[in-house]
Amino acid sequence: MSRAYNFCAGPATLPEPVLAQARDEMLDWRGTGMSVMEMSHRSDEFQSIADTAEQDFRDLAGVSDDYAVLFMQGGASSQFATVPLNLLGDKTSADYVNTGIWSKKAIAEARRYGDVNVVASGEDSGFTDIPDLSDWQVDPEAAYLHYTPNETIGGLEFDFIPDSGSVPLVADMSSTILSRPLDVSRFGLIYAGAQKNIGPSGLVVVVVRKDLLGKARSIIPTMMDYQVTAENGSMYNTPSTYSWYLAGLVFQWLKGQGGVEAMGRVNARKADKLYQFIDQSAFYANPIRPRYRSWMNVPFTLADDGLNGAFLAGAEARKLLNLKGHRSVGGMRASIYNAMPEAGVDALIDYMVHFEKERA
Repeated sequence: MSRAYNFCAGPATLPEPVLAQARDEMLDWRGTGMSVMEMSHRSDEFQSIADTAEQDFRDLAGVSDDYAVLFMQGGASSQFATVPLNLLGDKTSADYVNTGIWSKKAIAEARRYGDVNVVASGEDSGFTDIPDLSDWQVDPEAAYLHYTPNETIGGLEFDFIPDSGSVPLVADMSSTILSRPLDVSRFGLIYAGAQKNIGPSGLVVVVVRKDLLGKARSIIPTMMDYQVTAENGSMYNTPSTYSWYLAGLVFQWLKGQGGVEAMGRVNARKADKLYQFIDQSAFYANPIRPRYRSWMNVPFTLADDGLNGAFLAGAEARKLLNLKGHRSVGGMRASIYNAMPEAGVDALIDYMVHFEKERA
C-alpha cells in the first residue's frame, strides 16, 4: 500500500511510524492484553502513558514547572469561551488582535462574557498583512491580550511575539505548536488543538501559568475550569484517552527527529521551497505579504480559477490530497505541518510544474 500525501489543514497527516506503532499496539498494549482504548483512565498503565506524554511535551516545548499542562477536550474552538471564563476574573475587558477568521471567531465568543477591545485588525488589507505593532491600541488594564500566531485558513503568520507588558499574553497555537522553538515564558496561556501537529482531533493541549489559575468566574462550567482540570491531572472526567496516547507517540517521534529545533529547520526549508516556486511562476500566486507568510499553511491561486477543478483532479490522481482552499477564501491551500515529509512538498511542486506547462 502506498500512502498519499495529505495536505489537509486538519485533521492533518500523522507520522507514518506513529500510525504503525499504534497499529502494532492496537490489540495488546505492552502485554496487558487490551487496547489503550479499553483501559481505565485510572489504571497505572494509562497513568504512565499520560505522565510520559506530559513530560515529553514539556521537554519539547520547554515548559517549566511554573506552568500547568492540561489535556482537555473540545478542540481549540472550545477555548474561545474557556479562556475568558477563566481569565477575565473581576475585570471587564480583554484585548484581542484580529488577523483572520479564527481571530474573529475567538472575538465573537469572548464578547459573550465581557467587553472586547480589538487592539488591531488586518481586515482592511483582506488579512494579507499584520498591523504594525506601534499602531496597536492596547489597554494596560486588560485581563489579557489574545492573538492567533498563525491563521490556518488565510495563511498569515506572525514573525514576532507581541510584547504585552504586564498583561498576560494568550495565544491560539493550534497550527504552530511544536513546529519550531518557542519561548513559553513570554506567555500567560497557550492553547492548541491537536489535529495539526499533535495528534487526532478532539484533544486540546493548554499550557497555563499557574498564577493565572483560580480566577475563573463563578458561572464557569466545572469541566472548563483550568484549576479543576489541573488539580485532577486532566482527569476530572474520563479524558480522550486514545487521542492522549497518540499525542504521546507523536511527542516521542518528534524527539526522535531531533526535537523542535530540528523540526524548525525542516519546516523552514519546506515552506521556502514552495514559496520560492510560487513566486517565480506567473501561473501561481500567494496573496500574503512575504514577511508574514505561514510556514504551516500555504494558500495559492491559479491564474485562471476555471482550472481549479482540473488542478484538484490531477492532484488527486497523483495522491496529493486535500489541496482545495477553504470555502471562505477559495483557491488552493497546502498544509505542511511537522508530519508532512519534505518529499511531499517536492511531489507537489513537481505536479505544479507539470500542470503549469500543460495549462498555462
